[in-house]
Amino acid sequence: MTTQRDPFRNPFPASDTDRTAIWDMLVPRDIDAFIAADWSAVAEDFIAENFTGVSGHFQDDPNKFDLAYPTLEAYRTDWLKQAQEFGVGHDAGVYAGDPRAGIFNATRLEDIEITGDTALVRKKFDGHLARTDGPDERMNWQTLYWCRRQNGRWKIAGFVGYLPHIKE
Repeated sequence: MTTQRDPFRNPFPASDTDRTAIWDMLVPRDIDAFIAADWSAVAEDFIAENFTGVSGHFQDDPNKFDLAYPTLEAYRTDWLKQAQEFGVGHDAGVYAGDPRAGIFNATRLEDIEITGDTALVRKKFDGHLARTDGPDERMNWQTLYWCRRQNGRWKIAGFVGYLPHIKE
């Protein structure tokens, strides 16, 4: 018998406090803040100093990646734009059902490598958001985050994102 995955449940045991904290930061807190277009809900999850975000633009060729977010401010601006556009679609009834559940169902974060106060985190999206105005919206990409423990709390120091998702 196959066990159904609960997308809202942290897959790490409570005793693994580091991975549990990282999952909580990068899955429910991130999704809920994005849906609400509320940067203040995640602002403390980032290290602004030397933050760097690279976009893969969903391309297989690393030569097409670019330094889309040389600062946290640049990322915040784009994150808010994307979240607000998503919210407009949600408010206009573009999404059928609950898009929050769709995002949770598409999200997988099960691989976290930790060495000391640094972590490499692999977050993958593979799913669909049902739409009322046409075909489902495909979610199929992955992001590699590097996180650091700062003053006892895990935070995002940077990422390489919008990479194609390759199924294993």
